[in-house]
Order: sequence, then C-alpha cells, then structure tokens
Amino acid sequence: MGHDNQEFYRTTPARAGKMMAIMLGICIVGGAIFFGLWDYWISEPAPVVAMMAGDSDPTEVAVHTGATIVSDLSFVESSDFITLAFNALPGEPNSNPTINMEVGDKVIFNVVNDGKSFHSFGVTEDSDGFGGIIPDSEVGSPTKPLKSGEGGTSEFIAGKEGVFYYICTVPGHREQGMVGKIIVGGAVVEDEVIEAAPEPMKEAEPMEETTLVSTKPVAYDGSISLPAGSGVPGCQETNECYIPYHVTASAGTEIVWSNDDTVAHTVTSGSPQGGPDGIFDSSILAGGLKFSVTLDEAGKYPYYCIVHPWMVGNITIE
Repeated sequence: MGHDNQEFYRTTPARAGKMMAIMLGICIVGGAIFFGLWDYWISEPAPVVAMMAGDSDPTEVAVHTGATIVSDLSFVESSDFITLAFNALPGEPNSNPTINMEVGDKVIFNVVNDGKSFHSFGVTEDSDGFGGIIPDSEVGSPTKPLKSGEGGTSEFIAGKEGVFYYICTVPGHREQGMVGKIIVGGAVVEDEVIEAAPEPMKEAEPMEETTLVSTKPVAYDGSISLPAGSGVPGCQETNECYIPYHVTASAGTEIVWSNDDTVAHTVTSGSPQGGPDGIFDSSILAGGLKFSVTLDEAGKYPYYCIVHPWMVGNITIE
C-alpha cells in the first residue's frame, strides 16, 4: 500500500516558542500567588482536612501567647469503683480542681493513673459525653488507655473564652465523676453546684436471696455474655455483669466470652482489689467481639473487667 496521500501535521518554531512562553507565564503567576500567601498555607489546615474530621466550620489554630500553667492530675477511684475523680474523691480537698486561664495561656497536664482501672485523658468543649477531644490534649485513648501506674503529658492552649472540660475519655467514666472545668477569660459558669461532703456510709443491709441471680455455679454450655448496659454501675447488685456469673467446666474446655455491649470491656483473671493475676486477659474487647481461653488446671478462676471493676465473674475448672 502506498503512503503518497498520508498527511503529516507539523508546527513552526515560532508557534512552539509562543506556547512555551505562555506555560512559563502561568508558572510564574502561580508561584507568585503561592509564595505571596505562604503564611496562610502553613498556619491553617486545608478546609478539606477539617471536613474529613467532621468539622463543618474549621476553627483557627490556638497560639500560645500568654502564661504557662502546670496541672498535676491523678485518676482516683472509690473502694467500690463506682465513684471516680481527679486527685481526690468528691467532698475531699482538691477534688477535680478548676483551672482558670486567659486566652493565649497554655496549661501542661501531667497525668498519672493512680487507680486500678484503665483510664485516658483529654480536653473537650462538650458539656457531656466523651467526644470532641481537642488535638494534643490527649493522654492515652479509650482503645489504648493508661494502665495502673502509667502516665503521660499533654497540653491545651486556650484559643477563645469559654468553659472547657478535662475528662477521662473512657466511656462512662466522665459520668462517674472524672471531669473538671477549665474556665477561660471572663466565661460565666452556669448552674454551678458546690457538692457537699458525702454522708458517712451506712452499713449495707443484707440483700434478700430472691433479688440476686443465683451465685451457685452452672455448667458451662455456651459463651458467657457481657450484656448491654454492664458498663454502668448496677449490674453487680444482681450478679448480671457477666451472664452466667459463675460457671463450671472440665479441664481443657474452651471458655468463650461475647461482648454484647456497645462499650469496650476486658475479661481479666484476678480481682479488682488484688489486680490481674496474669493467667488470662482479653485486653480491650470492643463491642461485638469475642474472647476465649482454655484452662487445663483444676481450680477457681475469678475474673473482672479492668475498665469497669464492679464487673466480676467466676470460673471453676473441675
């Protein structure tokens, strides 16, 4: 086949030079815009980043222009693990101390877990719940909390006037008392309530047998449930924090637990008073997950939830 009729398209050196000049001009103008707004690019996150993080209205980054405050906080618990607080229990001096600061001030938190449960720390503007944690204020997290004796350091810079809260970010622990106020500038604290010292504990009256789920062991015949709501105090009154509360099984039986709650728990051998004994530990078990262990030695195996220490259960291997 011949190629006599095939057409070829070419350009001239002048046209190519003109195109290169236009491209160079675009690069120069774009560079001028970029470097002219250099402070903007490095001082604020891109709007898309804030949108992906769930912020519909991105806020300015707080800048440290004032004083530095150091706050030492420790997680403490009542003997029954129902009441939680920072530094001291309610009614005692220095319980959940209020921090007062001005816009531009920075507070450095030195946090240590002096309790036996798992805890984590953060600052939020939300008046309830465990969300909205401000970046750089966290120590640990609900999925990677501080164990007993562990600690860490974080900071919070006041970018505006208002009331903020330092809390334990483990679900439920704020509601049990682990929350303190940070008052920035002339913010007005509404509905401020001064808690009175708690009344002396009365000796508990014997509970009727009919109000308790049987504490007698039952033969293991399926997974042990961590029921919905067990992350809130109360299930210990009816031995329903783990269901069944006490099971028996033959040596070599695989024992399975199912977290049927929406809150993370642990299945940890030992007791709240004595701590883990190292025989088995599920670590943080999120809602919907399962954990299993096979016990080959006969004996009694008490266990509990480190996150919610009122949750206790028992296994007897025969």
